[in-house]
Amino acid sequence: MERDIKKLISEMTLEEKAGLCSGQDFWTTKAIERLGIPSIMMTDGPHGLRKQMSSSNVDNLGIFNSVPSTCFPSAVGLASTWDRNLIHEVGVALGKECQAEDVAILLGPGVNIKRSPLCGRNFEYFSEDPYLTSELASSHIDGVQSQGVGTSLKHFAANNQEHRRITSNSVVDERTLREIYLASFENVVKKSQPWTVMCSYNKVNGVYASENKRLLTEILKEEWGHEGFVVSDWGAVNEREAGVEAGLELEMPSSGGVGDRRVIEAVQNGTLSEESLDKAVERYLNVLFKAVDSKKENATYNQDEHHRLARKVSSESIVLLKNETGILPLKKEGAIAVIGAFAQSPRFQGGGSSHVTPTKLDQPIEEIQKLAPQAIITFAEGYKLDSTEIDEALMSEAKMVASEADVAVLFVGLPDSFESEGYDRTHLSIPENHQKLIEAVVEIQKNVVVVLSNGSPIEMPWHDRVSAVLEGYLGGQAFGGGIADVLFGEANPSGKLAETFPLELSHNPSYLNFPGEGDMVEYKEGIFVGYRYYEKKNIQPLFPFGFGLSYTTFEYTDVTLSSDKILDTETVDVHIKVKNTGSIAGKEIIQVYVRDNGDKVIRPEKELKGFAKVDLEPGEEKEITITLDKRSFAYYNLELKDWHVQSGDFDILVGGSSDRIAHVKTVHVDSTTVIRKKAHRNTTLGELMEDPATAAIVQQIMTKMAEQSGIASAMQEEPNDMMLAMMKYMPLRTLVNFSGGGFTEEMMEGLLAQINSTQLMK
Repeated sequence: MERDIKKLISEMTLEEKAGLCSGQDFWTTKAIERLGIPSIMMTDGPHGLRKQMSSSNVDNLGIFNSVPSTCFPSAVGLASTWDRNLIHEVGVALGKECQAEDVAILLGPGVNIKRSPLCGRNFEYFSEDPYLTSELASSHIDGVQSQGVGTSLKHFAANNQEHRRITSNSVVDERTLREIYLASFENVVKKSQPWTVMCSYNKVNGVYASENKRLLTEILKEEWGHEGFVVSDWGAVNEREAGVEAGLELEMPSSGGVGDRRVIEAVQNGTLSEESLDKAVERYLNVLFKAVDSKKENATYNQDEHHRLARKVSSESIVLLKNETGILPLKKEGAIAVIGAFAQSPRFQGGGSSHVTPTKLDQPIEEIQKLAPQAIITFAEGYKLDSTEIDEALMSEAKMVASEADVAVLFVGLPDSFESEGYDRTHLSIPENHQKLIEAVVEIQKNVVVVLSNGSPIEMPWHDRVSAVLEGYLGGQAFGGGIADVLFGEANPSGKLAETFPLELSHNPSYLNFPGEGDMVEYKEGIFVGYRYYEKKNIQPLFPFGFGLSYTTFEYTDVTLSSDKILDTETVDVHIKVKNTGSIAGKEIIQVYVRDNGDKVIRPEKELKGFAKVDLEPGEEKEITITLDKRSFAYYNLELKDWHVQSGDFDILVGGSSDRIAHVKTVHVDSTTVIRKKAHRNTTLGELMEDPATAAIVQQIMTKMAEQSGIASAMQEEPNDMMLAMMKYMPLRTLVNFSGGGFTEEMMEGLLAQINSTQLMK
């Protein structure tokens, strides 16, 4: 329906305009009935709808009950699927559930980078890698918004910890901000146009995100072209009138009129222009009416169908970390001991604002019994869910049950209290009673399979003593069925890690600077986050980024490039042939990394720039094509204030994991961007020698100097390492001193004028 929004705004009072820039209550916006402007609802739920039942008892921490909805695996599990299409399906399902519950905007997904494994909210974020994060988030958003429901990309920006999150100051250099922490937002905005973007609580380089004009307007709106509006995280507003000026259109939840009055007063006293307020209202109304026009009356969804999808997603999110002697998949016979309270009461989601009331909940022990009715299944609790202390009676029972079985399946991990929104972890250990349970069982049972339920990496000092490890993450309401499917081979595990598991916490790149001192958090590790750091430092992790095993095997039979030389305005296609060399069907995640072979710019050893998930029958071979563009080879150039490709050779690395590269090909990329550098008295000879045009001029000068100066002659006649280094980094001004009168100040000024009139340095 077409509307003249500018005319509508012109008919509003100042009070009405200010009122539309804040919520009516906790989850809904204000209406202006006389102008036909309705209220809309937005609710939490990146992995499931969290619409609270009562309008009087509401909160943002999941204390009160919400309506039943499908609880899918949280983002950490979704990311492990590396499956754009599957995540799109989840988004579609979430959109349908929102329509059924009259929810206009779903608050998610979260795309903050996993700077440290300690962040209490990591289960709600996708990855340590911005490219993988942005690709999966775009699929999620496209799915939800295909149903006429908006999303809210969050938390913008540099919100990478829960400790002091409301007042912390993330101090990040520009290149790191662009390449790591903004990149996960940038491509999502450009590709998928989320209806809203949610600003974070924290400061970014000294300015609160809620009033950071550079972030909200200059970068998000003007540079990236975001068309929707910015909403505050709940309670994130610092100075409301400054927020409007900066580009924060909607304050949530309601501030009880406080924010409205500040906006009105600011317009009246001239510190905020009414034009800025009008722009904010226009952006908000564009989205509001999009939601109104997209509303599907009497919408419903099939709960059983969505549960089946949740089971499929859960099985594909599980990562097989170890399978010694091929113990998995289990046989559906013999005696199987299932041990651990998580097998009866699974930890299937994280705590805080994303906490969902599931439509149903699978119990792993029951699903195991259903799939293996001929097997003798015994159960032992092993530990108490609400305690970390060792219960000797439960431990003895677990050992007895394990000793009488052919194989023991242990369900362990991190309880709710160990990780949640609002606080960060302080270590990577599982509870002592979980740890001791594993140690006790392996003493009397050689066939031990460990199933993990956790939202972020853990240390595994017991890893070499068990036969198999399955990382189940937080697998949603159908985790019980998903893990049973994988245990018995009904589903072949195909998940791969979207984050690095370090051997120990101190190996993490942010270790010395997390969570900061006072309110200041300095990102001193720079661009070296996650695998970028471990590879650059040559530190072997417990499990690397992109790692995951299968019940079958794959071979990368051939890799070719569409061209071995391109301009940075062109693309190169990477053609990859992969074959299932095993005896059962399986899915492989093909990963493409790029390495800059130049030495002029500090870069990671390699960076993920493409991936695809392929389904292969036994013996089947398929060819996949992944296209790389300028951004695949670029770094953020501070001088240009833009993405730049340094001319040179780049390796294209293809494999099934960051540490399992099967093929390497090389492409030469020529930059089409010319960087004009003005030469000055401290420009080095090495810099001038890099450009053929200026190199000839410098060589002429050096030849003349050689005739008059001993040192200049030595530089030319004995080019040893010392002499070469001295010459390369010698500024022009030193030639005046070393030339013995052969090169004067006047000559240097003339040379600089000549160079600057002709020099073009790439």
